[in-house]
Amino acid sequence: MLGWLRSGKGLAASQRLVAKGTELERQGRIHDACGAYQAAVEAAADHVAARLNLGAGLEALGRTDDAARAYEAALGLERGNPYALFNLGRLAYTRGQSPRARALLVEALQRKPDFAEAQVVLASVHEALGDAQASLRCLEAALHLRPDYPGALRNLGLLLAKLGRWAQAEAALRKATAADGSDADAQYWRGTALHHLGLLPEAAACLREALRVRPDAAEIHGHLGNLLFDLRLLAEASLHLARATELRPTLAEAHAGLGNVHAAEKMLEDASRCYRRALELEPGLVHVHVNLGNALAGRGQPAEALKCFDAALARDPENAEARWCRAVSAIPVLRESAADLRSSRAAFAAEIAALDRWFDEARTQHGFRVVGLRQPFWLAYQDECNADLLRGYGRLCARLMQAWPGGRQPAMPSAGTSGRIRVGVVSQYFRQHSIWNALVKGWFQQLDRERFELSAFCLGGTEDEQTRFARASAAQFVQGPTSLAQWADGIVAARPDVLIYPEIGMDPMSVKLASLRLAPLQVASWGHPETTGLPTIDCYLSADGLEPEGAQSNYTEELVALPHLGCFVQTEDAPPAVRLAEFGLDHSAPLLVCPGTPFKYAPEHDEIFVRIARELGRCRFLFFTHWTRDLSEQLQRRLASAFERGGLDAARHVQVLPWLTRPAFLGLMQRADAYLDTIGFSGFNTALQAIQCGLPVVALEGRFLRGRLASGILRRLGLNELVAKDADQYAALAVRLCRDSAYRAGLSERIAAARHILFEDVAPIRALEDFLTARTRPLQGR
Repeated sequence: MLGWLRSGKGLAASQRLVAKGTELERQGRIHDACGAYQAAVEAAADHVAARLNLGAGLEALGRTDDAARAYEAALGLERGNPYALFNLGRLAYTRGQSPRARALLVEALQRKPDFAEAQVVLASVHEALGDAQASLRCLEAALHLRPDYPGALRNLGLLLAKLGRWAQAEAALRKATAADGSDADAQYWRGTALHHLGLLPEAAACLREALRVRPDAAEIHGHLGNLLFDLRLLAEASLHLARATELRPTLAEAHAGLGNVHAAEKMLEDASRCYRRALELEPGLVHVHVNLGNALAGRGQPAEALKCFDAALARDPENAEARWCRAVSAIPVLRESAADLRSSRAAFAAEIAALDRWFDEARTQHGFRVVGLRQPFWLAYQDECNADLLRGYGRLCARLMQAWPGGRQPAMPSAGTSGRIRVGVVSQYFRQHSIWNALVKGWFQQLDRERFELSAFCLGGTEDEQTRFARASAAQFVQGPTSLAQWADGIVAARPDVLIYPEIGMDPMSVKLASLRLAPLQVASWGHPETTGLPTIDCYLSADGLEPEGAQSNYTEELVALPHLGCFVQTEDAPPAVRLAEFGLDHSAPLLVCPGTPFKYAPEHDEIFVRIARELGRCRFLFFTHWTRDLSEQLQRRLASAFERGGLDAARHVQVLPWLTRPAFLGLMQRADAYLDTIGFSGFNTALQAIQCGLPVVALEGRFLRGRLASGILRRLGLNELVAKDADQYAALAVRLCRDSAYRAGLSERIAAARHILFEDVAPIRALEDFLTARTRPLQGR
């Protein structure tokens, strides 16, 4: 045989058989190809290429042991053959024999230094052995040899992603996917890198492309679902996350993602169930412990929430999210008794002070991530001055945001080319919402466009007819959601002279942005009727008809009180009255509408309902089921206890209706006898709606803006007699309205005659224009 090969006849035959095998491989006929390679080996036993090709064919058939023997034979014929060394090293790697693989591949590269493929496999071996830096060096060497090598670009991108070097990972994977768009792993990890870089729409496009290649990949569905949640595309996110759990029921992150969607939809019971399932599967998911804690806090279960935050901190003591949420959760959503007031406030003050100390110089660098994650929203529902408490909270927010690595500086104020004052409005609610209706819509309808240029920065992704109106009315309309950096860049690029935040404290992004200095003048308003505590907010727009004397002490900002109710609102026609039988009601007993959400009812005022019921005998207090059913049930239990203490049965007096549509709610108010405003945190939009329906409103005027909204409306109408000075007078007014039909009818007539004064009032708009002009022109003149 050797003599025949030396003569060239056996070698030639073997080469022809190898060529035949190669052609059969191209046709997908792997078994036949292996037959040709075997024949080539038999034709020339020392033909190394035949042995190498036979090994590759056997590998393709899954016969790895036979393949290894073929490669070993080739290496025996030609000691140091780099291809034999490479293939044996690759096989050793796939078998988990990393030390042996490393030795073989290193020798292959010594024999053939320009062997890019060997560098790529050796990189994987180094990574398996825990040497990421050696792996990087191999991949960089491979790309030095072949700059457009897709496999090396892909693996480099994947390694950089695992190391958290997201920008470099994305750059490598961008080239890899350009060379091979069908590489699902490369698309997936590029999407992951883009997600970390805050480029959410681009990330979603990559993940969708990965799904096109691998439509049943649970982890891709799960990641895309979580990313779509970040984009607030909740319906689509839910579909992908549900599909992920179908494909792989044990995928904890998908269950957690579904929990996030439910939480955003205010379905906190469903959210809690999903979070608990995720933790059953992976108890170490710290962020899920935090999210479960937030859901339980929102359901009015503070003790259970605290356990979740503590569980997160037990696993990761440096977890800033858990510490932040634990601190803010010191203020309960719904208090069980009046005694809870002082203790919760003291606990909040202590927690914020401790959190401020915990954020030392090193931790502060990443503190921006948690600012606004949870806000002390429920503090406003305590009938106390919160300026000092919120000042400490606000200073902490501003300090952490000041350390944000992407911090921005506002452009110096200067008149635009048109000479108009540039006003930016930053809000989540450029849509049908109480904040839009009460405040923002009037600005976009009435501010003089000859003097003011309005830009809208819409933090929310929901769109409706009101959104389209805002877009058409604005010189610039930017809609999210997007990243903090993109929002900050977009706002600074617009060069606003003044930024107005209608509501601060109701979503994380508004708090983050408001804690930065993005405009020379920054202003808040009463979409959330409470001081912000932020040193970065200069002024607070309120109304002289809603504020008490000496109100400045309730704010950390300069208080600016616009005339009357401080806003331009439009009237609407009341729909026809409903049939009470639709709600299981009749008019044999007086009907008192109690429209507040459960957390607006403080336990210290529960006895008022008992007092009214005792005076009236038969009557019905009409409450409404909150979307977080737990809170409604807690309020019902608390009221039942109050009635029991008073010797009455709450079931005979309290009726809880489903949450109604707007037309149904207005129709019901036309059949009611009285509207009982919530005490301490008043209603504005609902009180206006009651007035539009001709329904008398009973209000107890509070000490702060948030407790004086309905009373401000009544005083503007000249109905001071409906504004109670204390609980006794409040109860007496409610009783008289229900008993004295002539008195009630007379009030309804007076309401109908006077209510026009509440609507389309341009005086607050003109005053706002004057304020903006006075405060921005001096800045522009510097």
